[in-house]
Amino acid sequence: MAIGIGLLGLGTVGSGVAAILASPQGRHPLVGELVLERVAVRDLSRPRPLTLPPERLTTDPEAVIDDPAVDIVVEVMGGLEPARSLILRAIAAGKPVVTANKAVIARYGQEIAAAAAAKGVYVLIEAAVGGGIPIIEPIKQSLGGNRIRRVSGIINGTTNYILSRMADEGAAYAEVLADAQRLGYAEADPAADVEGGDAADKIAILAGLAYGGPVERGGIATEGIDRLDARDVAYAAQLGFVVKLLAVAEKVEEDSAAAGDGHGAEPPGGVALDVRVHPTLLPKHHPLAGVHGVNNAILVEGDPVGQVMFFGPGAGAGPTASAVVADILNIAGIRQVGGPQAGLDPLLAASSWRHCSLVDGSMSRHRNYVRLRTRDEAGVIGRIGTCFGAAQVSIQSIVQLDAREGEAEIVVITHEVREDRFREALGAIEALEGVEAVAACLRTL
Repeated sequence: MAIGIGLLGLGTVGSGVAAILASPQGRHPLVGELVLERVAVRDLSRPRPLTLPPERLTTDPEAVIDDPAVDIVVEVMGGLEPARSLILRAIAAGKPVVTANKAVIARYGQEIAAAAAAKGVYVLIEAAVGGGIPIIEPIKQSLGGNRIRRVSGIINGTTNYILSRMADEGAAYAEVLADAQRLGYAEADPAADVEGGDAADKIAILAGLAYGGPVERGGIATEGIDRLDARDVAYAAQLGFVVKLLAVAEKVEEDSAAAGDGHGAEPPGGVALDVRVHPTLLPKHHPLAGVHGVNNAILVEGDPVGQVMFFGPGAGAGPTASAVVADILNIAGIRQVGGPQAGLDPLLAASSWRHCSLVDGSMSRHRNYVRLRTRDEAGVIGRIGTCFGAAQVSIQSIVQLDAREGEAEIVVITHEVREDRFREALGAIEALEGVEAVAACLRTL
């Protein structure tokens, strides 16, 4: 029984999806049952990498959704609007949706999920995070029996390419960004990537799935790599670290959580999470430290599974289209077995089942890298150590890495400490005689 596909967007990802559907040979037999019925494009006259019958193309995306021959709607046009409204229109028409739109899901996922549940249809989002890496369904299904402790990942290929080049070549950020733009790895306006917004969208989605409830996208502490100095990348290497833009979501063991039954039950308020995006020093032996170039990787830590890592290409026509078609096949398989009226699989639909709240950033705990610019004189390191000690910040190492013309650079790595105590120490250090500036401050695993 043929299943009609309506495609909203025929750009990089949409063309990749169409190419897969047009060449089912050697793929799962169900791919051969998928028929591309209608495609919405912006410009009918634009040259395209594949030829489609003209009658299947339209500039009206609503016509695709409303076409009775379309059974599944695939949204790969990007942006917030009209993508959000079109997804909701498809749901209202009783049609399942597959989308690669992380921005829409991160901000309107709860609204979309509620609408889908009310209509009894799926909205699947495997392609929204990690390109071709299977991560959404493993978190919803394969790891569903675990208590997830932390999800951390390198989930933006542009920044990982830039940081890899900075580490390997000692190149400056601006120089590598310009190369990335020429090679097509970075957009003409790279802000969403280099300022961390893209990674924040993705970790919001992963956190919501891993911990069972929506995460407020606007509350995620986000710092990009646009102000990163190449010397900190070089100093990190000397100290046995690599710098990566890391997205992290982890459960916070608050006092209220300890009031549970001792067997993992959550307190009445739900689960407290620390979710953030920032440049991070990773020890060179860390599983994520070896992820280079435009590749992505997501590390999931849970009980009882331990650590599992998902690695692969994080963007591009082929990888992302692969994830889109995987979602289409999931829906098509259910329709073939149970028909259009088949009930929703609760694991595939992944509805929310508890409340998630974000903790105040001042309460998060982590190690730190600090680079201080000081006068090159006796006693400065001792005074810095005293300030850290007074704020109950334990120091792992403190070294002077550069000294010239009466100035020195001192790098400190702290042990894990609460953020508010660390900031208290920094305030005192900034006021010290002999300390010119806190030149850099990065989190450290």
